[in-house]
Amino acid sequence: MHELAISLALIDEAERVARQHGARAVAHLRVVVGPLSGVDGEQLARAYSIARAGRLTAEATLEWSAAPVRVCCEQCGATTDAAAQRLLCADCGSWRTRVVSGADLTLQSIELIDARH
Repeated sequence: MHELAISLALIDEAERVARQHGARAVAHLRVVVGPLSGVDGEQLARAYSIARAGRLTAEATLEWSAAPVRVCCEQCGATTDAAAQRLLCADCGSWRTRVVSGADLTLQSIELIDARH
């Protein structure tokens, strides 16, 4: 399950940011998961709940949301939403498209707990 490795990488980055800002812990992570990224959001959340133990993220929650799949049509030039399993242009129906979003995994935000509290 590569979601565990991804969870560990997210935790490492959150801890790096926490140390950089002098925080005592991490409270919350927000992640956007593209349907074409190869990452299952539910599996990521399960792996994260195991991986966070004993770290600055021990009490931190992980919130994930799915990113839309968008394609740019090479035939008509339109940028439209598409289904992950059907990357067709919604305007002209062409299959000659390029994915412009939905294949990425983004750490959107990290909420820290101030060391003074």
